[in-house]
Amino acid sequence: MSERQLHRENQSMSMMYGTYADILFVLFPFLVIGMQRLWDGQLYETLMNADLSIAAAILAGLAIGKFVLGLVTNRDLGRYKERIVFFIALTLFVVLGPAIILMLSISGGTEVPGFVAFVQPVLLIIAISLYSTAVSISNILTRDGEQESYPANTEGVMPDIVRASRVGSTPLDLPRHTGSDSW
Repeated sequence: MSERQLHRENQSMSMMYGTYADILFVLFPFLVIGMQRLWDGQLYETLMNADLSIAAAILAGLAIGKFVLGLVTNRDLGRYKERIVFFIALTLFVVLGPAIILMLSISGGTEVPGFVAFVQPVLLIIAISLYSTAVSISNILTRDGEQESYPANTEGVMPDIVRASRVGSTPLDLPRHTGSDSW
């Protein structure tokens, strides 16, 4: 594996860890609420309250932000702009709209229909998937834009000025366990 492929793989792993860390931070308060309801013997009520719709709406909003970031980062996207706009519309139509409607309907005080216990977790799973996709697309477009604007010198090594300018924006580089280390 070349050094460039290893670097790209490390960036992808760091991006994945960062994405799931964001998701866990968003879901943490809802986990605490769910654990408290489980303690009180009211876990089913969690599915019938607006908590999961709120979490889905938060993640959908974050996903839209990431899609917009990918859209405005690189102005030379050409044909990809329509795809990003499609993902923004998909996020609004499939997750954010239904989540807001469910939040308003549940908090309206009327009896909550049983299908809500199924729809809310599905919305949350779709929101997590769309957020992960949005982060991936945004990072790919941002990374491609950086590679185009910072060409390597003739020897294939980046100039020191360019390398120094990227230091603040490098993702978390986690060491890999190669199996040769003995603990």
